Amino acid sequence: MDVDDDAANRAAPPRSTGAGPGDEQVTPYGRKAVFAATLGYAMDGFDLQILGFALPAITLSLGLSTTEAGWLATITLIGTVAGAMVFGALADRYGRVRILTYSIVLFAVFTALTALSQGFVEMAIFRFIAGIGIGGEFGIGMALAAEAFPALKRARATSIVGVGFQLGVLLAAIISAPVITLWGWRGLFVIGVFPAVVAAVFRRRLHEPEAFLKHREDAAREKPPNPYRLLVADRRIAKISLGIVIICSVQNFGYYGIMTWLPTYLSKQIGLSLTASATWTAVTIGGMIFGILLFGQLADRIGRRKAFWIFQAGACLALFGYSQLQAPLAVLAGGAVMGIFANGMLGGYGAIIAENFPTAGRATAQNVLFGIGRGVGGFAPLVVALFASAYGFAAALSFLALIYIVAMVAMVLIPDRRAEPLDPAPR
Repeated sequence: MDVDDDAANRAAPPRSTGAGPGDEQVTPYGRKAVFAATLGYAMDGFDLQILGFALPAITLSLGLSTTEAGWLATITLIGTVAGAMVFGALADRYGRVRILTYSIVLFAVFTALTALSQGFVEMAIFRFIAGIGIGGEFGIGMALAAEAFPALKRARATSIVGVGFQLGVLLAAIISAPVITLWGWRGLFVIGVFPAVVAAVFRRRLHEPEAFLKHREDAAREKPPNPYRLLVADRRIAKISLGIVIICSVQNFGYYGIMTWLPTYLSKQIGLSLTASATWTAVTIGGMIFGILLFGQLADRIGRRKAFWIFQAGACLALFGYSQLQAPLAVLAGGAVMGIFANGMLGGYGAIIAENFPTAGRATAQNVLFGIGRGVGGFAPLVVALFASAYGFAAALSFLALIYIVAMVAMVLIPDRRAEPLDPAPR
């Protein structure tokens, strides 16, 4: 046991955080844990977004071809999937706070090193390793938040973490242009080192959640199970994993399909200027943030399955309706509504995954299942482009609307365990 572990045990939280449905008190530890997870996920969104803003300048500065520039984004995404597969299991073995810190430091350092790139190969290596660090953020942060908050407010906690990603995207949108103007694209990546400093501070002040400490005590007495096998432990669990993979794939496919092509759709189909398109896109992101917070409240009050069904049906209708709009003001309002439903479910995945897998494999489940969904979602820009080229952008958005019906069916495979202890006694 190292010095940090000794400190963690001395400062261990009272054994009630998130333990059962009767405890609704949010502790100071719970607030700090959710803030740390939210901050980490915000840096995830920030890092992924700044590459998009900096790519034109990078292409010109390093003399990259269009194909090489496109590969930088793809390589980063491949790294996130690889990181998701590894970091969750590490967090289940060594601790949520410790591995969350390591993942933040990894992507922060290699994001900063990206600023030193002199060519495609160097930048590709740095972006891949940064992506590995980014890939660990979602699952570990969601597991930490779920374990730190009381059961009756668990979806609200994971939804706050989900908001972090959108705030990171907004931050990137706000500062990218002025930073590139003042210091060039390299300055934008140097900023990425600051999360490492913040992570180091939180590592010293935040201990592991009670659920993990109990799991570690149990693991000291007997060999812990393989966390990957817990995802397919039996037929019932395998069906739950399949259902979660489907809804996570729909979530990511819809998000990347919308956000990648929305500015183009607004420009070509609606005739908005680049500045107006950016404003309209920002309104959509604002709707997403409101939707995530609303979903957390709703899921804690009426249950996970009902909340998901409401938002999935809403996303289907909102996307289809949005594809029919032409008037600028109608598009503005429709974008906000579309954002509420299409991305409002983001925080719900953290809660529903946490509640269906034990502490021994919870972070692994979060990262692997959502990571697979992120990998599937990576194909959305290509599929939407193919549909748009053949039938137009309006038809492509209508196609995206239909995928939410698949998610609604998949929800039947996933038990609703609102307000239950994270590790209930065997039935």
